[in-house]
Amino acid sequence: MYIPSINRMTSNSDIRSFIERFSFGTIVTTAPDGLPVATQLPFLVKQEQDALVLISHFAKANPQWKQIENNAQVLVLFQEPHAYISPFHYEKELNVPTWNYISVHVYGKGSLITEQEAVFQILDETVAHYEAAYKTRYDQLPQDFKFKMSQGIVAFKIRATDIQAKQKLSQNKTTAEQEKIIQTLVQSPDSSERYIAEYMQKNQQSV
Repeated sequence: MYIPSINRMTSNSDIRSFIERFSFGTIVTTAPDGLPVATQLPFLVKQEQDALVLISHFAKANPQWKQIENNAQVLVLFQEPHAYISPFHYEKELNVPTWNYISVHVYGKGSLITEQEAVFQILDETVAHYEAAYKTRYDQLPQDFKFKMSQGIVAFKIRATDIQAKQKLSQNKTTAEQEKIIQTLVQSPDSSERYIAEYMQKNQQSV
């Protein structure tokens, strides 16, 4: 990913926090014919020793799972939120529209998770992460039903070997211009634009 130095995210905790918050990512692998293949999936994030680890599962009917261990590198993209930025926010007329966004690319080595108890644990953790209120009811589902459902998925994990993270948040603009952008976005009915305002404010505070 092209990342100007002013836009590079370097904080591991900030990167992990972003992935956890916007965890519906796109996994990209390469098929035997050389063509790229992509699927959108929810990911859990863990830290194993010195590496970030992403955990998820495919529907077994999706043949992409067969590429997880066959690819030397797997790529997962996390690409939200984003917002259009109007040149009306700038002090000089000689400006053009642009886009503010945050994007994290995780490269890593994938491996399948086949042990049944480990698969159950991943499903338990996924439910707890995305809907804690449902977890009690989920725990009461018959074990044979859970087993049958688990047979329809293929769980896997990706151990990160490289993480490229970018936050384009008008860092090259003046403080006054940034404030005008924030004030516009924070009032937007679009939640993605409000998130960008939030991250712009956080970035200002960290400078």
